[in-house]
Amino acid sequence: MDGTQPERVAVTEAAARLLRELTGKHGPLMFHQSGGCCDGSSPMCYQRGEFRTGDSDVLLGELEIEGVPEPVPFWMSASQFAYWSHTHLTVDVVPGRGSGFSLEAPEGVRFLIRSRLLN
Repeated sequence: MDGTQPERVAVTEAAARLLRELTGKHGPLMFHQSGGCCDGSSPMCYQRGEFRTGDSDVLLGELEIEGVPEPVPFWMSASQFAYWSHTHLTVDVVPGRGSGFSLEAPEGVRFLIRSRLLN
């Protein structure tokens, strides 16, 4: 084992297109995935710095999106990470209305997570 961490989070091309659009409108972005029900269990997209992270959050990765100048950090609450620690997450986008707090809500789509076990 070389000590490197496995890639834990990625995006679909549809999500990457939306992130390019949202970056153009809002500037640098970030994701946070909390626990909870309803929209609380969906990845929430914010302007970077709009959601304050702390000791109770885990940085899963920094998403490199072609056409987006800065990586998009993906944070998860530590309690949620305890459940998802053995999975690889893929951020996707589907039609529908998400939370009013997530930047994609006015676009008529919402981000969601697809998961698989880590290899």
